[in-house]
Amino acid sequence: MVQNLLESSPSWTNFFIFFGLATALLLAVLGFVTYGILAERKVMGFMQGRMGPNQVGGSWGLLQTVADVLKLLIKEDTIPKDADRPLYILAPVIAFTPAFLVLAAIPFTDKFQFADIGVGLLYYIAISGITTVGVVAAGWASNNKYSLLGGMRAAAQMISYEVPLVMSVIGVVLLAGSLNLNEIVASQGETTWFILLQPVAFLIFMIASVAELNRTPFDLPEAESELVAGYHVEYSGFRWAFFMLAEYVYLFAMASLTTVLFLGGWLAPFGGFLDFIPGAIWFALKFSIVVFFLIWIRVTFPRLRADQLMEFGWKVLLPLALANIFFTAIIKEIFFK
Repeated sequence: MVQNLLESSPSWTNFFIFFGLATALLLAVLGFVTYGILAERKVMGFMQGRMGPNQVGGSWGLLQTVADVLKLLIKEDTIPKDADRPLYILAPVIAFTPAFLVLAAIPFTDKFQFADIGVGLLYYIAISGITTVGVVAAGWASNNKYSLLGGMRAAAQMISYEVPLVMSVIGVVLLAGSLNLNEIVASQGETTWFILLQPVAFLIFMIASVAELNRTPFDLPEAESELVAGYHVEYSGFRWAFFMLAEYVYLFAMASLTTVLFLGGWLAPFGGFLDFIPGAIWFALKFSIVVFFLIWIRVTFPRLRADQLMEFGWKVLLPLALANIFFTAIIKEIFFK
């Protein structure tokens, strides 16, 4: 743990160490966002028989996303005349900040974690829900009916799919006996990865996480064919970039959480046979597979209608999640006493 390297009493030394580590993590996440977008474009291009970025930064377009970021930073920042100005300015920050706050509780290895919280899973779920407030505020403050509809869609979707998302991880909590993310990883080392013990929970979690991320096929809050661009239609420049940055940071956080909950975190597969490979490499490999899977889903499935989306969440995922909790409790009582 990072904090074990520091003195127990607070000091300026502790502050600067934590500040430096947090800055390093921020830069690492921003690097992931920059080249995660490039990787997504390349994978989508490959799967759809297109080239993808191939002009800026050589034949692989390695600087295309960097150029896009610079373009957003220098674009004019416009605020609609009749918008609620204070709320309009604050909304992107409210949507963006929780995306980084949740990273504090995620254990990337047994040695690297910013906060070993006893209820780390609950902390992640609670903090990530704040983003919905920023999205709704952006839709309302823009004083645009398309934006408002997008904000309302986002609120309905994110709240609805938060329920099966939380229900799906209860089976994991039952088997691990803890809400602490480190203990959840450790319990998988004692038995096996929870993706094998909780396949239904994993399936529900992945579907609900795609909906939480507002990614295709659940990207109705940003449906350009109906709402122009959804809740952020009136935003431009770096304020619009805040919303996109929040989405891709959540992609990083959700892939990390999936790795921790279902894929054994930094633990090597096949028992101790491959323990000589550092845990950070195992975490990165599993994380990359999850990110690729999320990109694959985006490329493959068409967008659902709003009524189909809501019915699927409440009539399919929620009953499955409840049934999974029921059967997990029975199995735990019989086999894991």
